Amino acid sequence: MTNVTDTAALGGPSRPTGRHGRRRAALILVAIVAVIAVVLTGGALAYAKQFEGRALPGTTVLGQDVAGMTPEEISALVAEQGESVTVAVTAGDEQREVSLADLGVSVDAAATAQQAVARDDSFTGVIASTWSGEHAVEPVVSIDEAAVADFAKSLVPEEMTSPVDAEVSFDEEQQTWNAVEGRPGLGVDPQTLVDAVNKNAPSLEDFAVEQPVEEIAPAITTAEAEETVGSIATLLEQPMSITGADGETHEVSAERRNGWISVEPDEAGQALTIAVDEDAVREWVSAHADSDAVEPQDGIEQVDEDGEVVKVLTEKKTGLEITNTDAVADELIAAMKGVTPLEAAFESKKIEPEVQKIDAPKDEEESEGDNAVPANLTGEKWIDVDLSAKTVTAYVGETPVWGPRTMVDGKPGNETVTGTYEIYLRYDRQDMTNAAYYPEGHEKYYYTPDVPWVQYFHRGYGFHGAPWRSSFGYSGSHGCINMPVSDAKWLYDWASIGTKTVVHY
Repeated sequence: MTNVTDTAALGGPSRPTGRHGRRRAALILVAIVAVIAVVLTGGALAYAKQFEGRALPGTTVLGQDVAGMTPEEISALVAEQGESVTVAVTAGDEQREVSLADLGVSVDAAATAQQAVARDDSFTGVIASTWSGEHAVEPVVSIDEAAVADFAKSLVPEEMTSPVDAEVSFDEEQQTWNAVEGRPGLGVDPQTLVDAVNKNAPSLEDFAVEQPVEEIAPAITTAEAEETVGSIATLLEQPMSITGADGETHEVSAERRNGWISVEPDEAGQALTIAVDEDAVREWVSAHADSDAVEPQDGIEQVDEDGEVVKVLTEKKTGLEITNTDAVADELIAAMKGVTPLEAAFESKKIEPEVQKIDAPKDEEESEGDNAVPANLTGEKWIDVDLSAKTVTAYVGETPVWGPRTMVDGKPGNETVTGTYEIYLRYDRQDMTNAAYYPEGHEKYYYTPDVPWVQYFHRGYGFHGAPWRSSFGYSGSHGCINMPVSDAKWLYDWASIGTKTVVHY
């Protein structure tokens, strides 16, 4: 019998052998890997967690690493840097050190911070940013170029004069247009500073700018002003006229045109312009059109039973209307703006008057004399005295029944009164004198006996015949209305005490 010694029984460790040993080793390895994976995953998650809402790895602002910083921290960093920037600006012999804000530069620190934290802060995003390298964020900066330009212009020392534009002025006394010389000044081209600020400000670092001060020519030169004076002279030399409806020529004189033009800089202030007062031109043309126009005058005729005219009480007068006033004004304005001659003409059309037919007086009416009012006319009798036209006209209502007849009114110093009155005293004959005011022999004394057909309408003012006069239609009396004797008698026979009298210019 053979005895075999059992190793296990002797107390030594048993070792797996074959397939079962290899399996146990694999399980141990898997366990170790699992433990390492758990440890690594937990660490990565913890790593990513610390960047939530913060700048990711690799993020830089102004060249500084801001990874892990909050928006507030980044904003404070950017704001502090922006406020610390100094810009040295040299202009001529003067140098100024100013901030970005002084130049109209605004730094939006909050917006810059938001851009810095705007990346994907998920687990994969954080891991990716860790390996992606630097992510630079530029500061958000806005530049007000107009403010920069204004600052550049302020660099010109006060003792240095600004350029003065040339002008054109009108000498009222000499009636001439003259050029007033312009002169250059000293100034800056602000674009130099504008370009430097646009280039350097976004970096939020100190920088220096050399801003040249140079001679600035006026926007409007003396030569341009002299050229404008020449244009005005050419304008005034051009013949300009308007032919009236009656063939008479209305000259548009140089003096008249002087009053219609002015010289001003254009809207940009870069050139002189000749302006025409169009309203004044139209007013002048309209006034001449009105003077050429003729108001129609209706006629009044007495007719018999057969409709035949037996007597013309008021002559009719054909009127004339100007039909192209606006068009002529447009031509004149265009000629002045174009510095060209003008030969315009008023066009017109005739306006036919109306003729009122009234029945001639019957025999019984004729027996009352030539002063009888036609039976078919109604209204108040009244007398119109036109001191401008030197005429007297008798009316019934709105219808003239006699006249207008020429007369002589008061001379200068003895003007006839104006107003509305009534005849209050009448004489078929009266001696007239001013002896109560001037003694006989005085140069103003007069005595006229047997003045015929006298009718007073206000104090010593009245109508009367003037047999001593051979012509009428002017001012020459002592205040009364002097009339041919036959006209004074007609008016005396037609009117009566209380007849209204209107005296006017």
